[in-house]
Amino acid sequence: MAQYIGKGDDQIVKGEEFEKKAEKKIGSWNLFGNKYEDAADLYEKAATLYKLAKSWDKAGSIYLKMADCHLKAESKHEAASAYANAASCYKKVSPQEAISCLNQAANSFMEIGRLNMCARYYKEIAEMYEHEQYFEQAIIFFERSADFFQSEESSSAANQCKLKVAQFAAQLEDYTKAIAIYEEIARQSVNNNLLKYSVKGYLLNAGLCQLCRGDAVAIMNSLERYQELEPTFSGTREYKFLSDLSASIEEEDVAKFTDIVKEFDSITALDLVSKRTVGSGR
Repeated sequence: MAQYIGKGDDQIVKGEEFEKKAEKKIGSWNLFGNKYEDAADLYEKAATLYKLAKSWDKAGSIYLKMADCHLKAESKHEAASAYANAASCYKKVSPQEAISCLNQAANSFMEIGRLNMCARYYKEIAEMYEHEQYFEQAIIFFERSADFFQSEESSSAANQCKLKVAQFAAQLEDYTKAIAIYEEIARQSVNNNLLKYSVKGYLLNAGLCQLCRGDAVAIMNSLERYQELEPTFSGTREYKFLSDLSASIEEEDVAKFTDIVKEFDSITALDLVSKRTVGSGR
């Protein structure tokens, strides 16, 4: 153990030496070459040593200095990558710092037209907020990510983000928003041979959100629309489940409602969001 710690200390000392050289380079006057590019190279060596020493906060701060050097050298792509590297380090010690760096990375990639990378980092921010259970913030960044993925015609990635938005909207009882997303993705998927088998699941989730709104007329109208959208839906267990739940709610029969849910869940397991949604509709 002592040897390992000593090695880490040695790497930090060497990293600090490179860091000082970088700062000296920035303060120098160069006739030839670009001092900011040279400083960025020295900072990168320092960051690598700090990472080897598992000094994540030091490594993160150095990547931010690298980003600043790249911006001054008008190398926006390298600056964006440096922000992303800073985020990777900060994720181990400070989620909020990591989110800030990812935001800077996303904005930098957006400025140079790398919208797919922008979408990727917005999604990463959303997933961090999800992990911390800040669902309102997660929704904001999953929506941003979906928009950028869609602009790059990455429909599958965009829909993954939209489904996350629907999931959290349902959990936050914004059923109108969740319903709109589930129905939209169902419409997109119904004529796609690879995706059409997921349609009944999207319509199930949309229907459960309708049930939670407690409008019996809206529920029946929705079931009719879902049959028009996907004619085979009326023959599925999902359709029967929604229809039976709707009837039990209209009859105000809690025991029947509970038995219907138990029977369906014993054969086709409801996901966590569906269970929460059904629970709130009881």
